[in-house]
Amino acid sequence: MPLIITALGILLLLTMIMKFKINTLITLIVVSFVLGLALGMPINEIIESVETGLGGTMASTGLIFGFGAILGKLIADAGGAQRIAMTLIARFNEKWVQWAVILTSFILGIALFFEVGLVLLIPIVYQIAKQTNISFLWLGLPMVTALSVTHAFLPPHPGPTVISAQYGANIGLVLLYGLLISIPTIIIAGPLFTRYAKKFVPTAFEKAAEGSIAKLGDAKQYKLEDTPGFGVSAITAVFPVILMGLSTIFTLVKDTMGIGDSFFFDMIAAIGAPSMVMLLSLLLSLYTMGIARGIPMESLMKSAEGSVKAIGMLLLILGASGALKEVLMDGGVGDYVALIFEGSTISPLFLAWLIAAVIRVAQGSATVSALTTAGLVLPLLADTDVNLALVVLATGAGSVIASHVNDTGFWIIKESFGLTMKETFATWTILETLISVSGLVFVLLLSLFV
Repeated sequence: MPLIITALGILLLLTMIMKFKINTLITLIVVSFVLGLALGMPINEIIESVETGLGGTMASTGLIFGFGAILGKLIADAGGAQRIAMTLIARFNEKWVQWAVILTSFILGIALFFEVGLVLLIPIVYQIAKQTNISFLWLGLPMVTALSVTHAFLPPHPGPTVISAQYGANIGLVLLYGLLISIPTIIIAGPLFTRYAKKFVPTAFEKAAEGSIAKLGDAKQYKLEDTPGFGVSAITAVFPVILMGLSTIFTLVKDTMGIGDSFFFDMIAAIGAPSMVMLLSLLLSLYTMGIARGIPMESLMKSAEGSVKAIGMLLLILGASGALKEVLMDGGVGDYVALIFEGSTISPLFLAWLIAAVIRVAQGSATVSALTTAGLVLPLLADTDVNLALVVLATGAGSVIASHVNDTGFWIIKESFGLTMKETFATWTILETLISVSGLVFVLLLSLFV
C-alpha cells in the first residue's frame, strides 16, 4: 500500500502542475500533506515532517545557492564568465566545445557538491552557448551528467564516501574503479543521449535561458580586452574547488596517518564545509571582480541583491521538495521497501543496485537511498567474496536512477534550465536512469576482472 499511495500522490502532483497549472511550491506542500494523511500519519506529525524537511533542505542548500548565485553574478557582471567562455571557445573550436564543457564539469565535479557545481557552471556554460550560438541545453545536459556521475561514484562525495566506510571498502579502490566506470557512463548519458534527446524534445533545446540560475550569466557584453584576465577569472570561479580539494586532502592524510583531532584540523574541516567554501569564494570575488577593478561597492551589492531575487522561488521550491521527501521517509515508505528485500538471495552487486533503485524511486534522495541500502546489504556480504568497492559503486548507481518529483535534483534542473515537467522527464529523468543502468553494467563487467 505505501508504494501505491506514493504513486497516487505523484500522479496528483503532476495533475495539479501540468493540467491545472498550479504553482509548483503550493503543489508540493499540498501533496506533502495529502500523502502524509494517506500514509496514516497524525496531522501534527505531518506538520513537523514538512517543517523539518523544508528546514533541513534550506539549511543544506540555501546558503550554497545564495552565495553561489552572488558569486556567479559577480563573475558574469565583471566580464569574467565571458572571458572564460571565449578562452575555452578559442582553445576548443566550436565542434569540440561540448567536450570542453564535459571535461571542465568532470574535473570540478570531483571536488564540488552537485549543487555547488551547478551554480558555478551554469552561468559560464550559458555564456559559452551565447557566444557560439549553440543550444544552452545541448551543453547543459552533458554538464549535469558529469556532475551527477561524480556525485554517485566518486569520493569525497557523501554517498560513496560514507557507504565505503559502512561496507569496509578500500576508498582508494572505490575512487579508482569509480573513475573507470565514470568515463564511459558520462559519454553514454551525456553527449550520446543529448543527440537523441534533441530529436525527442526539440522544444527544450530551442529555449533561451529561461531558468533562474542561467539568467545570472546574462550580463553586459564587453570587448574582450575590457574583461578580467583568464587567470584571475578562472581562479575566482574554481576557488571553491581549491578549498574543498585542500580540505579533502588534509582530512585523508589525517585519517590515513591516524592523527588525532586538533584545532588545525578542525579549522580545515570548517573551511572545507560547502557553505563556508562559498562564503570565502564570494569574498574573494568581491575583490577580484569588483574592488580590484574599481567597481563601487554599491554596484556590487546591487548585483548581489539581483542574483538572490532571481533564485528566490527556486529556493522555496527546493525547500518544499525536501518537505515531500521527509513526509515519505517519516511515513515509512523506505522501511516498507526494505522489508520487501529482506532475506533475498540475489547476487550482492545486483541486489545492492536494485534496493537502492527502488528506495530512490520511492523517496527521492540519492544519498538516503545509498545509506539505507548499505544497512540492508551489509549483513548479506558476510558469506560472500564479492569485491566491496564494486558493491559501493553498484549502490551508488542504483541511488541515482529515475530522478522525478520527489527528488530535489529534479526541481533544481527544471527551474535552472526553465524546462516544463514533460521536458524535465524526457531529459533529466532519462539521463539519470542511463547513468544508473550504465553504472550497473560497467560494475558487472568490471567484476569479471577484479
